[in-house]
Amino acid sequence: MEITNEAFEPKLVPLLREGIKVIKMVLYVELKPVLTLKYSEMDTEEINLLAGAVVNSLFGIQNMEEPFAAFEKDNRMLIQSELTEISKPLDHLRIPVTDALRIQFLCDGHEGVDSASVLEKAKNLNLLILERDVPMPGAFMSIVRRFGAAYKILEPHPG
Repeated sequence: MEITNEAFEPKLVPLLREGIKVIKMVLYVELKPVLTLKYSEMDTEEINLLAGAVVNSLFGIQNMEEPFAAFEKDNRMLIQSELTEISKPLDHLRIPVTDALRIQFLCDGHEGVDSASVLEKAKNLNLLILERDVPMPGAFMSIVRRFGAAYKILEPHPG
């Protein structure tokens, strides 16, 4: 039996999007302690909101639900400032972030959305590894499984 592109793609894009979410969670988990050290005057909830807003901004997502939308509106400059410095403390995450952003770009394109500006922003923030090839879906999901298991977001893959 031959697997057609049409039969395969509807399952692949949602799976890849779940993988992107895992990498975003890893980035969020790594960013929180960096922000906690930097902003000792902020409480845990504010740190969580800031970390989430920075990750969302990097991936071109705007959370319109409260309290996220109000926090983002009131703290645009702070979020932007943290974005410009994100590559320094989280340099070790450039490979999975590069891959997740590129896979997101491909998924968006498949769905008719142009998210080239998200890649351009990541490039300008020195997070995108330009010389890295775009990963194949299987290779991306392998990275997702490794990082997801290492950060206890996913169950370890047997075998």
